[in-house]
Amino acid sequence: MSEFDSFQRFLFEDLGIRGELVRLDASWQAVLERHPYPPAVSSQLGQALAAVLLLSATIKFKGSLILQAQGHGPLNTLVAQATHQRTIRGLAHWRGEVTGETLSDIYGPGHLVLTVQNEDSEPYQGIVALEGDDLAGAIETYFSRSEQLATRLWLAADEQRAAGLLIQELPAKQRDRDDWMRVEYMADTVTEGELLNLPSQELLYRLFNEESVRLFDSEPISFRCGCSRERIESVLLTLGNHEVESILEQEDSVEVGCEFCNRRYHFDRVDIGGLFTNEIRLPSSPTRQ
Repeated sequence: MSEFDSFQRFLFEDLGIRGELVRLDASWQAVLERHPYPPAVSSQLGQALAAVLLLSATIKFKGSLILQAQGHGPLNTLVAQATHQRTIRGLAHWRGEVTGETLSDIYGPGHLVLTVQNEDSEPYQGIVALEGDDLAGAIETYFSRSEQLATRLWLAADEQRAAGLLIQELPAKQRDRDDWMRVEYMADTVTEGELLNLPSQELLYRLFNEESVRLFDSEPISFRCGCSRERIESVLLTLGNHEVESILEQEDSVEVGCEFCNRRYHFDRVDIGGLFTNEIRLPSSPTRQ
């Protein structure tokens, strides 16, 4: 199977350790095509998208996982989302020139938020300070402070692709600390170039050739924005008839754009009139014909 835009799991036989690899190609290009991000910003966004895909695969859910980095520095907002269907979208907001190497240089004081939106339960959210040398380190801090399984990540992104590697202890397994330290040490030798360019099997052999590693089939990844005209209509309904009518007094129509995909939704006076008509807005019951 193709390793372009792919997610793959792997397992260290008998060690109680699992791993994941992700590569974003066309899906990453689809994100870049929608906004002219400077290199320092796109690098952070690509790493975040690789990370949120890796993290989403460590939990069983039906919905989406959202990673948000918010700070008071040059890069003040970063959002990356992955769904259980292996689709991604993301965006970033910045002001001025984004320079520096560490998170404090790029984001300033800030925090990292991970939100699980599960279709079958209430959203769950975890928040930690945005600290460390890089985004992978901040995410690892989140795992260590939430007392979850030992987890390490390596992330990379350039103008062509984004990639990530994750290793994690398996739950309910008898663990040997020496095994984890050995695998962690070997994984820590990976370079950004290897992560971005080596095929999965070659990369795993390069890192773990002395271990018994089983690589599973790849799963495809794609860019997909969840916006729709119906969702925008819900936003307008939340604003209320009076607020929307006040916009129409100044403009001939209401135009709403999606920041993730740059799609524009246009509503004229007839559309707005129908939107706030009860007979049109009443939803059908699931059992109603």
